[in-house]
Amino acid sequence: VQLQASGGGLVQAGESLRLSCVASGSPFSNRAMGWYRQTPGKQREFVAGATSGGRLDYADSVKGRFTISRDNAKNTVWLHMISLEPEDTAVYYCNSRLTQHWNTQTGYWGQGTLVTVSS
Repeated sequence: VQLQASGGGLVQAGESLRLSCVASGSPFSNRAMGWYRQTPGKQREFVAGATSGGRLDYADSVKGRFTISRDNAKNTVWLHMISLEPEDTAVYYCNSRLTQHWNTQTGYWGQGTLVTVSS
């Protein structure tokens, strides 16, 4: 599985961004797709996920601000982020996995896209 993430950038607090991740190399529809993020010196953490069955999960810190969506026909998953805060600054990674839960660092990872939110 290859994952190509894009859409990161520098924004001001309160603004929005949409991240995209295109997958190739394996059937997309039967895999859970998620977004994780990492800041220097910290472990990569779960942000949002969409299971193959359509369940959407979010970290408490982003509920109400981030929305994950997927289009199986396009092999693409998006993360729409609004009301961004400086604390959201991180490298965001796309993840593809067969397991339908998020508490392990498993599966395939994209190259990461940097989101920087200035105050």
